Parts: sequence; C-alpha cells; structure tokens
Amino acid sequence: MAVRILKGEEEDVFYDPAYHGRTLKVFGMDGWTERAILPILEQYREKGYSLVVFDSRGYYPREGFDTVLDVEDGKPMGLDPLKMAVKGAFDAYSAATIVETAYGLDTALTDRLYADILAGKVKSMEDALKSKAKYAEVIAESYTPLDAALHSGEPPEIRGNVLVNLGNTHSLTTAGNAFLVISAAIEKRRKTVVVVDDAAVLAYGSSGSAAIPLITRPIRARAAILGTAYAVDSIMNLAGPTLVLYHDPDTQAVIYDANGVPPGDMRRHILKEDGAFIYRTPETINVESGKLSERKD
Repeated sequence: MAVRILKGEEEDVFYDPAYHGRTLKVFGMDGWTERAILPILEQYREKGYSLVVFDSRGYYPREGFDTVLDVEDGKPMGLDPLKMAVKGAFDAYSAATIVETAYGLDTALTDRLYADILAGKVKSMEDALKSKAKYAEVIAESYTPLDAALHSGEPPEIRGNVLVNLGNTHSLTTAGNAFLVISAAIEKRRKTVVVVDDAAVLAYGSSGSAAIPLITRPIRARAAILGTAYAVDSIMNLAGPTLVLYHDPDTQAVIYDANGVPPGDMRRHILKEDGAFIYRTPETINVESGKLSERKD
C-alpha cells in the first residue's frame, strides 16, 4: 500500500499504512491539503483500491467516481439510518446507535428502538417519530425539517468509488449526520482508502465525531486520510503519521509539539510546495522532508 507523498532531494518520501499507521493526518491551509491528497488518491486508484472521499468544500474533481452524493440542506437524500439498515447497508444495532448519537437517546431508549427495528415495527425515521414509544418524544425534541429532508426518499446505492460532496451543506448538523450514516455504510470495506477533508469541520458535533472512529479503525488493506486546516486535538491526537504542509508558523509549531518532535534541526519551517512527514516507530520519532508533486494544470 506504499505511495509517494513527497519528492525528496535524494530519496522520495513514501507513506505505507502497514508500516506507518492506517490513518494519515494532513495539515495545510488554503487548499494545500487537496494538493497533497489528490496525487495520493491517483496512486491508490492505479493500485486498484476503491476511494471514498468526503469533501466539505466541494473542491475535489468528480471524474472517476461511480457514486456522487451531493448533500445539500433541504434536499431529499434517503440517508435515513433505519431505511439503510432495512436495505442491508449496516445492521439494526448500528442504525439504533446512529439515532442515539444524533438525537440524544439514552441506553434504555436505544435498546427499545433496536428491539422495534428487529421486530419490524419501525422501518424509517418517520415510523420512529410516529411511534408511541418514549424514544419518539426524545427524537422529536431536536428533529428539524433539515433532518426530514435528509432522511426522505429512497436510500442511495453507495458503490464503487464514492464522492460525497458537502460543499453546499451549510448546516454542520446535516453534514455530520450524512457523514455518520455513510461512514457506517462503508465501515467494513477493505482495499479502500477513505479521505475526509476538512476533517476538523466534519468531525464537529456528536454525529461527526462518532464517524471518525468508524473510518480510522485499523483494518488490513484499508487507510484513512484526514486533511484539515485546523490544528485541533480531536484530529492531532489520533494515532498515525502526520504530513505538515504550508501553514502559519505557530500552527506548525503546535503540530510539531503534538507529535513530540523536539526543538532543533528536526523541525523544518514548511513553506509553499514543501512538506514534512512525521512518523513514529516503537523506538523513535522520524521527520522526512520534500516537495509536493507539481500541479498538472
């Protein structure tokens, strides 16, 4: 699974999920994450891996994807976790825990909902809201027309290479809920690379943060790439190597600190077109530097 991520002066810098860790975190401002990630995706595509890309800004090209989901506020998407479970995208308990996360159910109510799903009494969020069970009241407290739109319609086919375009979604709650449902649907895929950019934005809120472990759980023949402009603990503290790109100097320092890189020669000030790859082994911490691939345009 090794792919080149930087051009070195003497040797190129490679990322190998099996050696470096299954989650690569990419930090950069003003679209530099995209600049670094696109060549990585192309290499994985050439190796025969499928791609799943969550794009919060709508900047990633649509070519080469078998499924493109344009999530927008108020647009019927069919991303109802209960409908998705009935269709077989994931199991009934996953559907119940998604509802628990999104609408604040406690354990007892989640178990009741799970039992009703298994019994075939509840097959959609609309059914759950119409139920006389206590969970219906709790869901209704925070259920909005945006939720209703996201859940309405038939569940989409999520097959092959998948692009989830969230660039026209202004509600972070809607984006997070869509992120969680689709992440659950692709959670067990192998020979797949999952990209989330901007990861800090999509991980905001209970649903978004619950989606991150689904796609970063170590699985053979699987890797996750999290690109972000924000140096937040929820992303920096995840296990795995870090690719530092052009950013403010103080932000670069925070990232080096979070990765345990000591002050001195190991800390290179990253300028435009440059990058520093930070990774750990059980014994050491390593920093390799190089240049980004040249633009094709």
